Amino acid sequence: MMDTAFASAKGLGPKRRQALEAAGIDSFQKLINSFPVRYEDRSRVRAIEDIAPGEEALVEVRVSGKPSQARVHGKTITRAVLYDSTGKISAVWFSQPWMFKTLAQADVISLYGRVEQKNGRKTLNTPRVVTERGLIPVYKPIDGVPAKLLKDLMKTALGMPECTAPTLPQSLESACGLMPRPEALSQIHFPSDRAALERALYRMSFEETLYFMVSALRLKRTEEKGEVLRFTARDLDVYERSLGFPLTGAQKRVLRQIAGDLASEKPMARLVQGDVGCGKTAVAFGAIYLAAVSGYQAAMMAPTEILASQHYESARRMLEPLGVRCGLLTGGMGARERRRAVECISSGEWQAVFGTHALISPDIRYRHLALAVTDEQHRFGVKQRTRLGKKGFNPHVLVMSATPIPRTLALILYGDLDVSVIDELPPGRKPVKTRIVPEEKRGAMYDFILENIRRGRQAYFVCPLVEDSESVDAESAESLYGSIMESPLSEASVVLVHGQQKPEEKEKALSAFARGEAQILVSTTVIEVGINVPSATVMVVENAERFGLAQLHQLRGRVGRGSDESWCFLMTEGSSKLKVLTQTNDGFFIAQKDMEMRGFGDIFGTRQSGALSGLSLNIARDVKLLETVHALAKQICEGHTEDDLAVISLSEKWLGAKNDIVFAAN
Repeated sequence: MMDTAFASAKGLGPKRRQALEAAGIDSFQKLINSFPVRYEDRSRVRAIEDIAPGEEALVEVRVSGKPSQARVHGKTITRAVLYDSTGKISAVWFSQPWMFKTLAQADVISLYGRVEQKNGRKTLNTPRVVTERGLIPVYKPIDGVPAKLLKDLMKTALGMPECTAPTLPQSLESACGLMPRPEALSQIHFPSDRAALERALYRMSFEETLYFMVSALRLKRTEEKGEVLRFTARDLDVYERSLGFPLTGAQKRVLRQIAGDLASEKPMARLVQGDVGCGKTAVAFGAIYLAAVSGYQAAMMAPTEILASQHYESARRMLEPLGVRCGLLTGGMGARERRRAVECISSGEWQAVFGTHALISPDIRYRHLALAVTDEQHRFGVKQRTRLGKKGFNPHVLVMSATPIPRTLALILYGDLDVSVIDELPPGRKPVKTRIVPEEKRGAMYDFILENIRRGRQAYFVCPLVEDSESVDAESAESLYGSIMESPLSEASVVLVHGQQKPEEKEKALSAFARGEAQILVSTTVIEVGINVPSATVMVVENAERFGLAQLHQLRGRVGRGSDESWCFLMTEGSSKLKVLTQTNDGFFIAQKDMEMRGFGDIFGTRQSGALSGLSLNIARDVKLLETVHALAKQICEGHTEDDLAVISLSEKWLGAKNDIVFAAN
């Protein structure tokens, strides 16, 4: 329910209140903690010749000749050629018909926008007319709520003591040299200069990182005892010999680390991190086998129904010949099928259970759960995997992630887990060949894809948008699907998947592609995780410059899973940062480069409701921040001073305010 004072604020009618509530903002407190997603630097004018493609910049320009305007597919497109003393640049506006008159009447005009390169020429994409200079905060848009109203409401919130009250103990703020919270909040929403903004972001990042790390460290169950699994070295040998392929040295090392944990009375809490295709699943199945031969149950939770089903089918092939009874539980099951699954889990008939978050439903009871495995860790929150862990008597917990991050960083961010790294790919796995493809080569690329499809292979197309946007000049999944259906590729069966579809519609399309009934899958990044199709050999990423390197590496990991040569085509007019992907398949190296270029972004990937968001950390500065905060968090968790207890209490409130917290490396 909306806070009374907030609901009665000037300018907030019923529709605007409803829009704000839908965005998770129902009080001044939540408003002030809704941070900008980024900042536009309108503090200095840039010369056209100095702006590189991909940069956003403020320019002061004149219009060369007359602007033009046309209707294309029902949308108004305005174009103009602009110039300053250093050169010319094209500009385009989508669905902003008033810009024609503005340009025609202007002498000198100030514009801010992103510079892109098309057909070898620089273009300003939908730049905005600038009336305000300085560092300008940009918030996540809320339909029906003007930016000026949000700005006025934010000023009101900053004047309310209850919204800017100190949180961290003053002694801790002073000792760590942190900007006071009221000043930090003011600078974040209304920055005076870059140096003050950096100090403010550092202060709020420090606070949120501290709460996260204290919460994570307190989850680590150092004093509890769990089940001691009793198996022999021969059991490990039996499993390895049954695979039909040799484990790599890294897989063997990590499996033995896990075996050592399982044989201990201290419950395992281990992260297995490895690049795409390194063989994490074979290691996890080894742990599940050891639990089963010891007389216990194991459960493995995956983020999507199709990935859970694929794990189940793989387990039937690999584990059932060894006598391990396997079962599947997903949210999409019918009532009769689900009742049967619940019975098999509670009776212990199923020794290894695979599924989605349905595995942690309140009505699910395990006979004797001793091992809980979560796949694709960065898609699950701390609370989610903790709930799976509570389904047994302090079961051993194994989490897996294909999101490569430097080991030191992993040790800090996953404060409640020991970290193992599989840093070796199985022999014979062919690296995905990656090429940057300009628009004029699309026809030749389509011919290549069609040739592959005729040979029984499949292809992904990934877009940054679900549907066409009036303000973003980028390919959408829906429009690309339409254009493919009118191209030579239409002889193939094509399916469309995006996050706005109903779950059953999305699962149906993914399943059709996984079974080979569809040859082309057009999608947004929902397929980044959760589908394994060995016959898919081509990945096409539209507007690749709009993705981070680590995310592109994850996407291309969807291909190259079989024995055939595989390709990843990055559709863009050219980007120096993307060349890294054409030169290496080393995910850890790529992740490091990505963080150097972009910072950590939203570290926690918080699934939240009005909680802190938009904090952006800088790699050079913030590895040190993370190390500092990690050491402080350990000290606080081990201490008993009034300040220590205050921070622990604050971290519990912070965690309680969120639906869940996850680490989002992308």
